Amino acid sequence: MNILSVESLMTYWSAPFLAANITIFFNILGALLLGMLVGYERAYHGRAAGMRTYGLVSMASAALTVVVGYPHFWYGGYAQIALNSQPTQVIQGIVTGVGFLGAGLIMKDGFTITGLTSAASIWASSAIGILVGLGFYVAAVLLSLLSIICMMWVPHLEMWLPTRQSISIALRFKIGYIPTVEFVSAWIKERGFHFSANSLSITQHGHQIEWRFVVDISSKNVPPIHQLASALAVFEGVEEYQLSHARN
Repeated sequence: MNILSVESLMTYWSAPFLAANITIFFNILGALLLGMLVGYERAYHGRAAGMRTYGLVSMASAALTVVVGYPHFWYGGYAQIALNSQPTQVIQGIVTGVGFLGAGLIMKDGFTITGLTSAASIWASSAIGILVGLGFYVAAVLLSLLSIICMMWVPHLEMWLPTRQSISIALRFKIGYIPTVEFVSAWIKERGFHFSANSLSITQHGHQIEWRFVVDISSKNVPPIHQLASALAVFEGVEEYQLSHARN
């Protein structure tokens, strides 16, 4: 049969073929809306990946998953080989590809790592699209709601539960000054912190020495970070310093 004939071309407008296309359309539309819903939480908090990123990831995941459910319509139904769709292989490819996308959101600055939540939630967004593509609509909606609840309310739970916070410190000493671990550790301990010697890294900048390390808050009665900065301003031998909460 000539695939360019009117009869062949009309196959693309037959009732079963149109029904399949409409089903695929509503699947990807639902995945888009759910992905945008999850992405709104990230956009609200000023993250790089927002509604557009999450919506596209979820929509594309749904499209790639649902299309493998209609192999008899591939290539207009005129494929010359026996088609054997493997949804698990498609899912594996989606998860791998989205993993690389999420890796691009993770940033490291000293001892602080950011973007892990966004990367994990983008991965969850791809799972939402896969669920929609496979037809598990209720599970997709519930996963969307759980993802939003996890990102919005778990941080409040973390603040309520007992935790041990850390502060990353970078000290650049004056030329000729040689610091010692014992002196710095004692100075840190006097202010209610615990010096983590295993986190210490030492860098030489010309004739200056720079120390980077993490201190843990060892008691409730500790000064806020700005008071610690004021104390470092008059610390013997320190020329420059940098403080930040060690987060991930």
